[in-house]
Amino acid sequence: MKDRTYQDVLQSGVSKPRRIALFTGVYNHIADGVSLTLNRLVEHLESIGDEVLVFAPTNESPLVQHKGTLVPVPSFMAPGRPEYLLTTGIPSEARQRLRDFRPTLFHIATPDFLGFRALRLAKSWNMPIVTSFHTHFSSYLKYYKLGAIEDPLWMWGRWFYGRCHQIYVPSMSIARMLRMRGIETDVRLWPRGVDSAFYNPGKRSMEWRRSIGISDNEVIVTFVSRLVWEKGLGVFADVIESLSRDGIPHRSVIVGDGPARHALEERLPGTIFVGFKRGEELATAYASSDIFLFPSDTETFGNVTLEAMASGLPTVCADASGSDALVLPGKTGYLVPPGESQQFAAYLRELVLNEDLRKAYSRAATDAAIEYHWPSILARLVGYYDELVGRVTSSIGKPRVPYEPSSLNS
Repeated sequence: MKDRTYQDVLQSGVSKPRRIALFTGVYNHIADGVSLTLNRLVEHLESIGDEVLVFAPTNESPLVQHKGTLVPVPSFMAPGRPEYLLTTGIPSEARQRLRDFRPTLFHIATPDFLGFRALRLAKSWNMPIVTSFHTHFSSYLKYYKLGAIEDPLWMWGRWFYGRCHQIYVPSMSIARMLRMRGIETDVRLWPRGVDSAFYNPGKRSMEWRRSIGISDNEVIVTFVSRLVWEKGLGVFADVIESLSRDGIPHRSVIVGDGPARHALEERLPGTIFVGFKRGEELATAYASSDIFLFPSDTETFGNVTLEAMASGLPTVCADASGSDALVLPGKTGYLVPPGESQQFAAYLRELVLNEDLRKAYSRAATDAAIEYHWPSILARLVGYYDELVGRVTSSIGKPRVPYEPSSLNS
């Protein structure tokens, strides 16, 4: 029986199963919000019968047990940040895997060199291209004194995203930012979700608290993230030092690891560093805390904020993209202008000293988090896929059959 070409698929409507080629600079070599979100997406797609081929860098000791079929692509360690890998393109063997896979849609998750090569290939094949916005790169620049490259970075973004048919953003604040920067692509809202059956107040453990030297009646202020300065670590340290100077009774706990850990340990000798946690250990750490402090202003979506809320924690976060779409000020926690350490400290003092307020915010936070149900959020993305593939012949013209060997070198 003759294999169906891409054109045959389009003539018969939305393909079943869908065959999605996913290109990402982060998938299993590091455990961050991008890699965990994309792994969950692949798991969902395969659970509903779709086929996914993931093109991404990897290393000998990946931190994530990845979902789906991974096609490794060449990469090198980022200068000064060896935990990150920078891709160098799509080698001929990987292109052959892509050709044999016969994708019906390209999903490009990162606008790196791998994403650029995937974009050019998809354009040469005249195929549907979607992209998802995961990392607010321009917000990192101030932490590395690279403000001079912000405009060129946005020029690249306008070129890259302008050649995709849909872009999926995690929050309306990110959508507004892209519009302000002149990106006119069809923007769709795709927030992240949380597993409330996994992250919930029932995971609270007095035994866990005692195991790290905290008594039952002490109030824990917790931070969860990778330990890099762009996560607001300087503000976090300012706030903890302020509480200590003012004699506010509390204990501070940091969950996570990264290159800034040593310097932060020296600055906050009274803080308990429990290292990187995942699975049940992470859920227990959240639920066994009392307040979540997250001053990062570089997020696209506050995954850790949502996990903390589902775990029953009042949250005090930066009023910036990510947490601003999650925290309900005066109901589940507080939002503070980025960098305003004294305002962060004032809200922390109020919550530490008022147990009734903490309990009220805890209940409201848990209720609010339930709205972010992963299955419905993932189904929304699949609906976007279907809408694009279903109208592709009218929106991007007659597709080329992308399986001739000569086209693999495009």
